[in-house]
Amino acid sequence: MKISLDIRFNGAHGPITLHEAVQRLREQGLACTVAADVIDQKVTIFADCVERGFTPLRSEIMAAYYVAERDATTEAFDRGLITQSELETKHAALVRQLLA
Repeated sequence: MKISLDIRFNGAHGPITLHEAVQRLREQGLACTVAADVIDQKVTIFADCVERGFTPLRSEIMAAYYVAERDATTEAFDRGLITQSELETKHAALVRQLLA
């Protein structure tokens, strides 16, 4: 399944397209300010979740969880709290947990 601007899902106020949802967020000053590499990773996970039949909201929650866990693990490595091997193991476990 390819995600397009016309994909419909249930929003807080009923059915809405992705395009309409983004437009409403922009109108409310909630435009995305996330780095492009983070968006690319979230899109990949979001698309995989939608293809597996999860709702868009659940997919977004799972993608956000993945990014947060990955970033926390990377920060722990950067601060010297875990080794490179532990970092790689934790990242691999996270991918298996969400994409397996």
